[in-house]
Amino acid sequence: MPRLNSQDNLEQFKLQTSHYGFSATRIEDLDASEYTLVTLVFDRSGSTAGFRDEMKKAVDKVVEACKKSPRADNLMFRLCEFSDGFVERHGFKRLSTIGNDYDCLLGDDGGMTALYDASENAISATEAYAKTLTENEFSVNAILFVITDGMDNRSRLTPNEVKKALARSVKSEAMESLVSVLIGVNLDPSCDQYLINFKDDAGFTQYVNIGDATPQKLAKLAEFVSKSISSQSQSLGSGGPSQLMTF
Repeated sequence: MPRLNSQDNLEQFKLQTSHYGFSATRIEDLDASEYTLVTLVFDRSGSTAGFRDEMKKAVDKVVEACKKSPRADNLMFRLCEFSDGFVERHGFKRLSTIGNDYDCLLGDDGGMTALYDASENAISATEAYAKTLTENEFSVNAILFVITDGMDNRSRLTPNEVKKALARSVKSEAMESLVSVLIGVNLDPSCDQYLINFKDDAGFTQYVNIGDATPQKLAKLAEFVSKSISSQSQSLGSGGPSQLMTF
């Protein structure tokens, strides 16, 4: 079963499509009229151990940059991890309630890679919460990032079920637009083509291979992610998704 950390009086939600659920800020605690939902999902399988500290620094940089954005009050973040299973570090929280340092992020569980399960949850949770917000007359769009260094070898689900989740998110009209980004880091050559195929089979909006997990490349990743978030948030109300950023 997944682990969901209970924090900040977040409301717990179940998903019909998955054995994993999610948590999110209660409607009565929201004070803006529109929100961009941001989901960051990190691979913490055993092969990522050598660059977890740098990855955590990248997350801190993303949050710090977004807090300086003119759209800071319109952002909600959800952070998750996966290896053998799935961990929600925190559900959809207003950016202003998030601290600067994720000491719990990228833990030491190691294990295998449940990439498909994590991707499906990120998509389905985003759609479900967006629907709740839309039904309560909020304007909503979303962007999600799934970051991995390898191939799936653990999931219960398949790429086709990830594809169905993305298709449902569009058909439901729960949000104005959803940008989905698959990111490969520190990949073996064979993994790059594997992730390209997964991106195409599942229907992700964009795939980026950042190369080796050096401090410089991970700092550049943080810049790419924060600019992508800002662009998507600024596009809310335009009727479509933001222009894709280049790495």
